[in-house]
Amino acid sequence: MEYDVVIGIEIHCELKTKSKMFSAGLTSFGKQANTCVNEIDLGHPGTLPTVNKEAVKKALQACIALHLEIDSLVKFDRKNYYYSDLPKGFQITQQFHPLGRHGYITIHVDGQSKRIGINRIHMEEDTAKQYHLDEVTLIDYNRAGTPLIEIVSEPDMTSGKEAAAYVEALRQTLYYLGVSDVKMEEGSLRCDVNVSLKPKGSSVFGVKNEIKNLNSISNVEKAIDYEIKRQKDILDAGGVIEQATRRYDETTKTTVLMRKKEGSVDYKFFPEPNILPIQLDPKWIEEITNHLGELPNARKERFMKDYGLSEYDAMLLIDNKELGEYYQEVMKTCKNPKLAANWVIGDLQAILSKNNLTIQTTCIPSVSLAKLVNMIEDKTISGKQAKEVFELMVQGKDPEVIVKEKGMKQVSDEASILAMINEVLDENQQSITDYKNGKDRAIGFLVGQVMKKSKGQANPAMTNALVLQEIAKR
Repeated sequence: MEYDVVIGIEIHCELKTKSKMFSAGLTSFGKQANTCVNEIDLGHPGTLPTVNKEAVKKALQACIALHLEIDSLVKFDRKNYYYSDLPKGFQITQQFHPLGRHGYITIHVDGQSKRIGINRIHMEEDTAKQYHLDEVTLIDYNRAGTPLIEIVSEPDMTSGKEAAAYVEALRQTLYYLGVSDVKMEEGSLRCDVNVSLKPKGSSVFGVKNEIKNLNSISNVEKAIDYEIKRQKDILDAGGVIEQATRRYDETTKTTVLMRKKEGSVDYKFFPEPNILPIQLDPKWIEEITNHLGELPNARKERFMKDYGLSEYDAMLLIDNKELGEYYQEVMKTCKNPKLAANWVIGDLQAILSKNNLTIQTTCIPSVSLAKLVNMIEDKTISGKQAKEVFELMVQGKDPEVIVKEKGMKQVSDEASILAMINEVLDENQQSITDYKNGKDRAIGFLVGQVMKKSKGQANPAMTNALVLQEIAKR
């Protein structure tokens, strides 16, 4: 039987603020347990929450960038439940009045564009973090109260590949905005995925299973692909899908049952009594809108238009925000956009990886890479020589100084090259005969001899053409 796959995703994203959502407690990752917490985070009696304005601003930035309709009246609600990682016994969230509704983001899969709807974005506070050991559970309250936005998609995705593209597009957008550091491995971006199957063409959704806390984009795709197959096999065998929560096991590459769901949980939501509704100033929202900065798709289009790059090259450059910014700096003084892109995407990233460096810590300033590319473009040095120069640039040396010290300046004077070519031809009559008898590899040998005689400084392309020209005369 054929099925339609229905996928929706809920993403919790920690906002990049200095303090927590409703207290002055510091937000931080990797600090000693329970050192970034105060009485409000711990739910001490008599303490009152105060809304973090910067968190609201960052949530608004996300809503605007993702085309959501903004509710300018901010209201909070209480989600009541008891669990050891929730010291207050309730979570402050926005159940009934989300900050934004009905947005979208565009994804690109297999050369096709698709718009994925975003149902809502709401603000809330994070819970504490639990560490389950053999006999005890330890709790670190540092994370309690960290500001979050929850981004709830429409069920518009139909494959693991589309879901992975959706998460990556959101991750990239939020990072460009500066809303979050979106480090999935550190938990600042967490994904819960809902997967269901229905008979092809049916308007009735199937029973969904939720896969919790996926910690990488790769695992999002793998978990969904497995879950689709698992549900299909059950349905094909005449079985019934039960609503359940599952997790992805990286070792077995399968989803594993955590608990079955018998119905919806009644959290007894009610308006948060300690936070009065807040009317946002339209001028403030307009100011945030006007200062969003350049988003990934806009940068891609600009790179293609201004630098004549292919969509593929532009996509590689925008995938890493800092890499794209480095490329822009290179292009302030560089003459060849495509050649510069090749060096940034290929050689630069390779040497950064080899030396365990980042764009921020590289010893190769953008102006130095621009000089290197310009020397290749001007035929001052060959591409092969440039590779040697580049290896030395990691030590912080200027490429022009390296070329001078190494005596690498490329010879492009035709008379000088012709003199060397004729010497080589006179010394290698057999190679001329071999070439004329159809052995094309003889040309490579002759060009190599000229390069050797010139100590690698003869212009390779010019040398090749002139060797052919001189052989034709003999």
